[in-house]
Amino acid sequence: MSVIYLDNNATTKVDPAVVEAIMPYLTDYYGNPSSMHTFGGQLGKAVRTAREQVAALLGADESEIVFTSCGTEGDNAAIRAALLAQPEKRHIITTQVEHPAVLNVCKQLETQGYTVTYLSVNRHGQLDLDELEAALTGNTALVTIMYANNETGTIFPIEEIGKRVKERGAIFHVDAVQAVGKIPLNMKTSTIDMLTMSGHKIHAPKGIGALYVRRGVRFRPLLIGGHQERGRRAGTENVPGIIGLGKAAELELQHLETAIKRETRLRDRLEQTLLAKIPDCEVNGDITQRLPNTTNIGFKYIEGEAILLSLNKYGICASSGSACTSGSLEPSHVLRAMGLPYTTLHGSIRFSLCRYTTEAQIDRVIEVMPEIVERLRALSPFKNDEAGWLQAQEQTLAHR
Repeated sequence: MSVIYLDNNATTKVDPAVVEAIMPYLTDYYGNPSSMHTFGGQLGKAVRTAREQVAALLGADESEIVFTSCGTEGDNAAIRAALLAQPEKRHIITTQVEHPAVLNVCKQLETQGYTVTYLSVNRHGQLDLDELEAALTGNTALVTIMYANNETGTIFPIEEIGKRVKERGAIFHVDAVQAVGKIPLNMKTSTIDMLTMSGHKIHAPKGIGALYVRRGVRFRPLLIGGHQERGRRAGTENVPGIIGLGKAAELELQHLETAIKRETRLRDRLEQTLLAKIPDCEVNGDITQRLPNTTNIGFKYIEGEAILLSLNKYGICASSGSACTSGSLEPSHVLRAMGLPYTTLHGSIRFSLCRYTTEAQIDRVIEVMPEIVERLRALSPFKNDEAGWLQAQEQTLAHR
């Protein structure tokens, strides 16, 4: 049985061209790029090329790119650097729907004397910019807000946010792990001070990422040691990963325009057909301002875990939330922040596409989903009893 992979917001297939680019750096070219000899020095040139490729995807200068191990490291490095650069300021602003790589850092910082404002979102997952404006003060050191939500695909008005942040003199960090390679970015004209990306979201290997740091922004490194990355991130460079990230960035930029159109078309066909064929379901998030590859659909009166297990029997991979929190039985913190009713909250599924997604794969999901939902609802004692369903879910949550 072939796999139909629609969980690309969790991770992506490594592009064969990326694998090909990496292989020589796992075998023949194994030197240390910091070495003085030619054998190591030639790797330094390859790393510089990869840095230029990543910069091109972000619309940045190559000197503004710092290679990291992943998005989580990038988020941690950016947040802590911003605070270290402004020790007199003790206030942070973020949102209730951030990735754990940001939320959990902010929660830890609260135990260290920082005050954190967690901005709310509305039913469509969007922010109220007036709430942001009211939260900004002269004591605000950092505003850290994701570009696009990993669960719903909702895109925030980042440039408008950044304009307001800069007027108050705070540093603006953006977790763009889900946005890079899916929508056009241009740091040269942006209000963003620091931006995080991760390789495994754009068909590069796991274990490599990058942090954009605008020239002139004061930056104190998270990892202390050698002189690598112009002193901004110590540790011997992950050369194969860096080469892979560079090649992946080059390919994403090359395919970006056609991928946006194609993934939008496939996503909309999947979404609209399921909504037409299956009663009592709805799209979660902003249906106009969102990533082209993402749809999050809530199927009422059934559990998302049961849907995923049923899809898995057909070789279909999807998600009920962030892969970084899927070990928890708790409902998605993103969907809860949006105020979704229990009837939808527990049965929400995310389908996330990529440039490898085919028409036939979408057709297969459309074929099997109505039967899965109908069968699961038939097994539910609350299929026609919304009040009973709500009471059962409340009792379940109370005992967790």
